[in-house]
Amino acid sequence: MNKKDVINLLSKILYFSGLDSTALQLISEATLQHTYEEGQFVFMEGEPCIGLYVVEQGWARAVKISASGREQVIRFVGPGDVFNEVGVMAGGVNVVTVEAMEPLKLLIIQRDVLLDLVDQHPTLAKALIENLAKRVLYAMNLVAGLSLHSVESRLARFLLTQAKGNIISRKKWTTQAFIASQIGTVPVVVNRGFSSFVENDLIELERDQIQILNQQELQKIASLTE
Repeated sequence: MNKKDVINLLSKILYFSGLDSTALQLISEATLQHTYEEGQFVFMEGEPCIGLYVVEQGWARAVKISASGREQVIRFVGPGDVFNEVGVMAGGVNVVTVEAMEPLKLLIIQRDVLLDLVDQHPTLAKALIENLAKRVLYAMNLVAGLSLHSVESRLARFLLTQAKGNIISRKKWTTQAFIASQIGTVPVVVNRGFSSFVENDLIELERDQIQILNQQELQKIASLTE
């Protein structure tokens, strides 16, 4: 991307939409561009934070990984999404590991430049604070879900939140292992959950999609607590 294209992309993102042309030009001059292959790590938890990332193309996932290798997916990011705000604002260390799920193109706004702009532009500071607050609420809901709801309930909730209408499109990386890491369990348990939902005519599994057949019943299951 040339500088004009970078400015055009940044101006469409909520964080930067309130900035003037001079500020956007400054950001574009301090923006790095990187591409990543499927399965490649963008950065690892504990590494120094380079800056704020903007997805130009592709999808990535942010995960926490235990010492034993168990993963918990924190969020997914796709075109137009911004990530690593916490790393930028909380001491300059990456707090998650981010992996490319498919070929990925990213813009990286260097941390020092971004922090200077936050000091100068209240609208940017406000946007960052609001988004960080949303991340805290998401984390609270994630903890509550893992603590209070059964795996079957979490699987039902995952399906409902991923559905557009009654259809969940399955990307090639949306495997049972992937879903297990998203809802905090293991693939064999996800397989049992899917089998139960199919047997009870709640969903229909196809190669490229999952169709929800009984949304009302899934919603009941999603609301159940242990």
